[in-house]
Amino acid sequence: MNDHPVALITGGTRGIGRGIADALAERGFDLVLTGQRPHGEVADIIRQISEVTGRRAEYLSSDVASPADRSQLLTFTRQTFGRLDVLVNNAGITSVGRRDILDADEASFDRVMAVNAKGPFFLTQSVARWMIEQKRNASHFRGCIVNVTSISAEFVSTNRGDYCISKAALSMATRLWAARLGEFDIPVYEVRPGIIRSDMTAAAKDKYDRLLADGLAPQRRWGEPRDVGRAVAALACGLIPYATGQVLTVDGGMHIPRL
Repeated sequence: MNDHPVALITGGTRGIGRGIADALAERGFDLVLTGQRPHGEVADIIRQISEVTGRRAEYLSSDVASPADRSQLLTFTRQTFGRLDVLVNNAGITSVGRRDILDADEASFDRVMAVNAKGPFFLTQSVARWMIEQKRNASHFRGCIVNVTSISAEFVSTNRGDYCISKAALSMATRLWAARLGEFDIPVYEVRPGIIRSDMTAAAKDKYDRLLADGLAPQRRWGEPRDVGRAVAALACGLIPYATGQVLTVDGGMHIPRL
């Protein structure tokens, strides 16, 4: 059995996921990171996390939309560490081509929903069963699940309808799992990022530079992956107890209705 708590982070080697990985490793977590890139493309990232934080980081290439890959991911985690304390459902893709909803196609919709909503739902189901098992075997076990959604769970973008719907679905899944796992004292949270500097937003940098300068969010700057990472770490470390099902919005105040 591993002596340190273990966190599994999907999409954990770039953007927001990397910010979360760094924050959790800095706070003593060993890591299992997963994404769709082959191991060779992320080996330097994994090594850097371990060298900087002193914590063990492992990587397995997988597609969260695939049942077989999800099963393999948990088998890998069990065999490598023998425990899992925190699951962070962070992996996600944006709308293919960002088409107007009048031109949306079903293949793109199905893929976005599979990665952003269905995959996290069923990964959570498998992890929850394992966490309940760990809780029954050790009363001091403290599990935690965090779903990383987006302001698009609430804000409308008619050229990314499938993405918005998928994030709204994951938001509801947070409440469902929080209600179901409450009896086992396993909290489930939603972290809802705003405009975060990452690969996903790089193509719209000029647009968001202007909008942020004009006051899109009261805090007139880009959010950084480390901002989201610190929020997730606070939840994972139990610093916000007795609050299962809550949404922690990390958007510089963008969600505040203003005139």
